[in-house]
Parts: sequence; C-alpha cells; structure tokens
Amino acid sequence: MGKGKSDPKDVKRNKKAKMQLKRNIGYFEGVSFIVGSIVGAGIFVSPTGVLQHSLLNVGVALTIWTASGLVSLMGSLCYAELGTALPFSGGEYSHIKRGLGSLPAFVFIWTSMFTKPASNAARALLFAEYATQPFYGVCPAPEVLKKCLALAALWSLGILNGHSIKMAAWVQTVFTLLKMVALSVIAIGGIVLLAGGRKESLARFEDTFSSEVPDASQVAEAFFQGLYAYGGWWSLNYMAEEMKNPSRNIPLTVMTAVPAVIIFYLLVNISYLTVLTPKEIVSSVAVAVTWADRVIPSVAWIIPLSVAVSIFGALNSSMFTLGRLSYAGSQSGHLPALISMLNVHSCTPAPAMIFSTTIASIFIIPSDLIMLTNYFGFSAWLMIGLTCASLIVLRYREPHLHRPYKVFLPVPFAMVAMSFFLALAPIVWSLNLQYVYAFLFMLGSLFVYFPFIHFKLHFAFLDKITCHLQLLLEVSPSDGSAEDNCE
Repeated sequence: MGKGKSDPKDVKRNKKAKMQLKRNIGYFEGVSFIVGSIVGAGIFVSPTGVLQHSLLNVGVALTIWTASGLVSLMGSLCYAELGTALPFSGGEYSHIKRGLGSLPAFVFIWTSMFTKPASNAARALLFAEYATQPFYGVCPAPEVLKKCLALAALWSLGILNGHSIKMAAWVQTVFTLLKMVALSVIAIGGIVLLAGGRKESLARFEDTFSSEVPDASQVAEAFFQGLYAYGGWWSLNYMAEEMKNPSRNIPLTVMTAVPAVIIFYLLVNISYLTVLTPKEIVSSVAVAVTWADRVIPSVAWIIPLSVAVSIFGALNSSMFTLGRLSYAGSQSGHLPALISMLNVHSCTPAPAMIFSTTIASIFIIPSDLIMLTNYFGFSAWLMIGLTCASLIVLRYREPHLHRPYKVFLPVPFAMVAMSFFLALAPIVWSLNLQYVYAFLFMLGSLFVYFPFIHFKLHFAFLDKITCHLQLLLEVSPSDGSAEDNCE
C-alpha cells in the first residue's frame, strides 16, 4: 500500500486510541485532589464538634482527631489496592460492581446521584456566602445574589472540567496550595506562640486529660465529627483511569496526602487551643476568624478569604469526581449512553459534567432540598463498607488478579466492621422517620433497575434524542468501537 494511503484498520485503531480518557494526572496533582477534597471549610470555621462532644477535654479531643485520621488512612489504603488493581473511573461504584455485582452498584449510583450533587450545591452556596458577606458587613447578603453566584461557580467549574482535564488539575493544585498556605499560617503561628512559653497556653497542655472524661456515646459522637472532617479521602479512585502510572502513584499519593492532612489538622487544633480556651472555641461562630483577630488583627481578613478559596477548591474536586462517577455508570449501562461519551476535540467527559452540574443546579434553586441529604449520611459509610467488602471478595474470588499494591488483609475486615457500625449507629441512637424515607428512596432503585437494567426495557425514541445531542455536543462513544448511529 502506498505512502499516501492509510489502512482503514489503522484509522479505526487510531480513533480508538484517541477516544479514551487521557492519563494527565500525576503524583502532585493526585495529592492536590485528595488534600483539596478533604480540607474544606470545616477546619477553618467549626472544628468544634470533636471538642464539644469530648466535654472540652483537650487530650481526648486530640486523640480522636488522630484516631479519625488513622481510620481514614486505613480506608484509603484499602482503596489504593482496589485502585491499582482496577484503575477505572467511578471509584466505589466500579469496585462494588466488580466485587458484589450490578445491583449493589446500581443502588450506589442511584443514591449518589441524589446525595453528591446536593453536597456540591451546598458547597457552592457556602462559597457564595463567604464570597459575598464582606461586601455586606453585618447585614445578610440577598438570597438571590448568593444563589446566582453559587450557580456561576458551579457552571464555571463544570465547563472547566468538561473542557480540559489539565486545566482542572491546575486549578485544583493552585487552590490546594492556597488553602495549605492559610493552614500553615495558623499552624506556625500556634507553634511560635507555644514556643514563647505563655503560661496560660502551656497550662492547657500540661494536664490534657484532667477534665471530665466523656462516656462511650459521647466519644462515638466526637468520632463521627472527626471522621466527617476527613471526608474526601476516597476521591482519588474516581480518577484512577486518568492517573499516570497508577500502580506507583495511587499508593504513593495516598500515603502522602492523608498523613499530611492528619498532621495539619493536629497542628491547627493545637494552634487554636494555644490562643483560645476550649469554651471560646466551642462558642465561636468561626474559630479561625477569632484566632486571626487575636494573633494577626491587621490581616485578619485573610481568613474569610481563605475559607472561600478552600470551599472553591473542594467544590472543584468534588465536581471532578462526580463527573467520573456519572461517566462510569453510563459505561456500565446504568445511566444513558450519552453520558459516557467524550468530546471529540478534548477527550473529556463533557456530557457527564453537564449532567452532574445540571442536577446540582436543581438543588440550588430550592435549596431546602439540600437539608434532606442530612438523612443520607449513613449511606456513605454503608457504601464504604461495601467497597471494602468487595476487596475481600476479590481477594478470594480472583486471587490471580494483578495487584501492584496489597493492603494487610485484617485492615479491610476492620474497615467493613467499622463502616457498618458507623452506618447503623445514627439510626439506632436517634430513630427518625426521615431515615426510613431515605432507606425507602434507596430501595426505590429496584423499581428502575429491574425493568431498565435487568430486563433491558428500551425506548427507540431515546436513540434519536441521543443522536441529536451527540451531534450538538460533538461527542463520540468513549470506547471507540460503538457504531455511530447518526450516520
């Protein structure tokens, strides 16, 4: 065959190679995504839950912060094994589907399509709150303005993530560095003051366990608060398909990011306790702002700005992961086929980002809907437990699966037990009818799964809609092998 001609098979092969997610995320970007996902507004604004439920016992509170971090590290190491063995987009969804089957995976994505967009909407509204408040002083900012700004933030990040993975990773890295600089200011400020030998500061750390000791239920509640502050450690597995050298970078990223957050959280809490009394911390509306007013009053404005930056970075990370969850669900046939298509120019999951951003936008308009997600907190730990159970099942069912990294087997067993306890404890301790509604919503997935997924009920008119949207959005099936029905 002449040089000027190309083999149709080569063209098809090149097209297939092109229409896949690109591995653009390296070690440093991975660390930024994990740290950015974990560190939101909580450590700046209200790290009071742990201290309050510890009955202002400083020693118990710091121990719980450490223990919560270690549990998060255990979970992230379990996820590292799954991410290196099965480096696909979708995080827990992909692992549960492989280990436990299609039905549990569908229940996960059904629930996540409600809770995760609502969480993004809440973050966007909180960002808008902190971004607008400085312009209104003591007066509340108009709700319409906050909702408009929240929608603008959502769609800016949605378009960014749908247009360029490299740019989204760059934004994540920049905002993570900014929030870590702010945390470093607080941490170093506390160390300097503590080293200065102020008697009232040193006195709080001399007999750290001398205060009243909380009972078991109070310790458990404080533990819940601590684990909530570390939420987001699972985010890396959603982007495993886009990681460079995932066999090396996933475990290395996890072992860097999570311990770093543990150390920063401890140093920041120690800094707060160096400047403020436990009672002042618990009663403060925004602890970091109160700290700044005491330590650096001339530049105290930097803390509210840091909170807005931190929330924006966490929102970018959570939108990135939600887009990958939608993409993976569509690839498996659990969501419409269009959602797993990639833009022909940038090879990004643009339809998945549009889909997830649209759902989040719906939650912003009547923001009262976000309150409903408070009763789905148990589902997050339930799904973590199922994911770790999938690891155990795969160890025995697929012993020859290539595992570049293997976690010590008792760790996933401990995570399964702990996850189910954390999922069931809130329901048992405070039985509320809303929990029943949340559980019924999860069971409602069965009425969709069996007709449309199991029995493959299909409506022909949807194919025409998919074709028109495919042409409009300039997207193609991500596997490069599906026929283009629009021809």
